[in-house]
Amino acid sequence: MGTSVADNGTLTAVNPAGSTAGSSTDTATAMQQTAATGRTEMRPVKYHYADSFWCTYLISVFAASIAETVTYPLDLTKTRLQIQGEAAGVAAEGAAVKKLKYRGMLATANGIIREEGALQLWRGITPALYRHLVYSGVRIVTYDGLRKKLRNGNESFSLWQSALSGVGAGALAQWLASPADLVKVHVQMEGKRRMLGLEPRVHSAAHAFREIVSRGGIFGLWKGSVPNVQRAALVNLGDLTTYDTVKHFVMHKTGLPDCHLVHVISSICAGLVAATMGTPADVVKTRIMNQPTDASGRGLLYKGSIDCLQQTIGKEGFFAMYKGFLPVWIRMAPWSLTFWLSFEQIRSSLGASGY
Repeated sequence: MGTSVADNGTLTAVNPAGSTAGSSTDTATAMQQTAATGRTEMRPVKYHYADSFWCTYLISVFAASIAETVTYPLDLTKTRLQIQGEAAGVAAEGAAVKKLKYRGMLATANGIIREEGALQLWRGITPALYRHLVYSGVRIVTYDGLRKKLRNGNESFSLWQSALSGVGAGALAQWLASPADLVKVHVQMEGKRRMLGLEPRVHSAAHAFREIVSRGGIFGLWKGSVPNVQRAALVNLGDLTTYDTVKHFVMHKTGLPDCHLVHVISSICAGLVAATMGTPADVVKTRIMNQPTDASGRGLLYKGSIDCLQQTIGKEGFFAMYKGFLPVWIRMAPWSLTFWLSFEQIRSSLGASGY
């Protein structure tokens, strides 16, 4: 039994009589050898339906929904922490309220459970999931599309190209998803308002949506969208760019296959960078979205994101911009880990190539 090279470069077995063995056997063997070596090399991959636009979109939304549900209590805790210190907001309400002392992450979470109930840790989860129907799907398919466009058939993808793709994908996705994010913040803060002795502004996600539109019109749904978009651009610069870069760096330098260990390492790095870059913009975004408005929908506390930034630093110091950093990081790390593991596993189960 010998071997010969066909015109297409494929090795085929030849018996002494000159006949070749069945091509199906050779193909199966080649596939087994490829699977055994792991996905350590960049190689051409045939088109698969799981790589299509809509399949990638749906997988992204499903993976994000899993990650959001698991880590949502940390998001609620982070939002409550970021609102602390808004004395002007209390004065603007024109009501006598009891003063609450500053609390840390664990104390805030325990306070929510004790004062409002454990299930209130998931207050606002519905609009948060609605948000990911737009946000997560758009950011992944946009980043994927920009990556393919900038690569232009090449295997290399420079850091600046990845950063540009991450910023563009995050900004576009968040601008489209800003209405759902605004509704989520309003719903999240109702528990705190009740503890302050204030009348609730909204009773549900649908009620919050109607109230926002009635006060500020359809464009009121984009209140706080500028710092929101800025935050998302920075977060996705940290998340998408870091995950993509670290993943391929680790695979290239260590020879590890495209496996769960690589996904875990890349996700942890992505969560840390995203939290560090996005927390200041997240504080500004949350405060602008949560501030009371007049009859025309204009904010009563801040004129815009720059004014909010200046007031926060001027009254509370620079590190007020990193209020809620610990829960942001603690949430982003498992969120990123859960999302990317789910995303990659679902793609792999469907037979798609590594992301």
